[in-house]
Amino acid sequence: MANELFDLVVIGSGPGGYVAAIRASQLGLKVAVVEKRATFGGTCLNVGCIPSKALLQSSHLFEEAGHDLAVHGIKVAPPTLDFAQFMKRKAEVVEATTKGVAFLFRKNKIASFQGTGRIASAGAVAVVGDDGSIKDTLTTKNILIASGSEVTPLPGVTVDEKKIVSSTGALELAEVPKRLVVVGAGIIGLELGSVWRRLGSDVTVIEFLDRITPGVDDEITRQFQRSLAKQGLKFKLGSKVTKAEVGGAGITLSVEPAKGGAAEAIEADIVLVCIGRRPYVEGLGLDKVGVKLTPRGRIEVDAHFQTAVPGIYAIGDVIDGPMLAHKASEDGVACVETIAGQKGHVNWDLVPAIIYTQPEVAWVGRTEEQLKAAGVAYKIGKYPFTADPRSRANGATEGFVKVLADKATDQVLGVHIIGAEAGTMIAEAAMAMEFSASAEDIGRVCHAHPTVNEAMKEAALAAWEKPIHL
Repeated sequence: MANELFDLVVIGSGPGGYVAAIRASQLGLKVAVVEKRATFGGTCLNVGCIPSKALLQSSHLFEEAGHDLAVHGIKVAPPTLDFAQFMKRKAEVVEATTKGVAFLFRKNKIASFQGTGRIASAGAVAVVGDDGSIKDTLTTKNILIASGSEVTPLPGVTVDEKKIVSSTGALELAEVPKRLVVVGAGIIGLELGSVWRRLGSDVTVIEFLDRITPGVDDEITRQFQRSLAKQGLKFKLGSKVTKAEVGGAGITLSVEPAKGGAAEAIEADIVLVCIGRRPYVEGLGLDKVGVKLTPRGRIEVDAHFQTAVPGIYAIGDVIDGPMLAHKASEDGVACVETIAGQKGHVNWDLVPAIIYTQPEVAWVGRTEEQLKAAGVAYKIGKYPFTADPRSRANGATEGFVKVLADKATDQVLGVHIIGAEAGTMIAEAAMAMEFSASAEDIGRVCHAHPTVNEAMKEAALAAWEKPIHL
């Protein structure tokens, strides 16, 4: 392969890399992908989005079977958990998904190389084996860095993936822990905390800030925390973990107030560290070829995803913008379309985000707090799921839809949802906002009845003028 010339070599096969590779092949480019894992799909498909959602779904059904069926007239004995099957199903979902990417690579005639990608020069990528030896060197016209991100370490706490685990280890626990402490009240921590709480764990979430889910609209956050607390999650906000000691009986955490004060000890069987992720840029050879990093440690790119070195591009978690799989995919498509002579673009301001708990939380655009800080005059339209007939029929009336629109022009500036199907509903808002829709535009579109999406219509009507059913 050393003598073969590629149009594009992609480093990483996560949602950014594999989507970029497929799109590039569709556009007629000769493409190779270098992946360090034995399977394609990166963190998301292997140890992130996909396995966590499989566990969330299974644990949700377990919870539902144990608590929520009697109201429907369905009487069943308390369910028991087949933990081996619970974990086996997760593995099967992951395997099917990663194999799907492998099939798409074959279908699109994409060459693949197993090893760590290291940029040797602007026109060459070395494929490095686990032992550090160079297995191959690929010659290429363009290089795309899609190496993703890795877990951010917590000072004073060493992750061993057995007792003190990252999100990766939390997907592979040998049994349901009696006491689980989650360090970090962001999306990943709350999702995985919810999984194990549903299965019987006593879950405590410790967060440095005085609120959960930083970046989420404040009103949504308050309701969300109340909901999680009702489900049994306990919160210690404004607190920091300074030390973890592993003993025979479990782990002892030293926890102090974030603003200073006396420490307290918290005991746990498993500690899950989820304080965020950082771009994976080590070992890529960036400094040797002149690729620059931002002050935050991300790769610096221009509006077309090109780095300071012509012919070397970067997308996804290693550059600015939301660290989300779907954002990386859109980056990849836009980048390779530009390489192929087309015009690609991604609007990072309208990348939707979702927390896959129950209820789900989803949002796109700006929050009230952001609009206030920017001095934007806005109006609010809200509609509760308690007023929505389909939600009532489903027995899922918790939460609401919140639409923020410009007070003068009625253009929708943000949509925030907490509810059972928020993750699906947010797509309508993202589509509408991408085309600069007004609240009136959404409110006047005919929505099928009875569906939970009618709550979106009513919230938009409430922002524009008046809802019909409230």
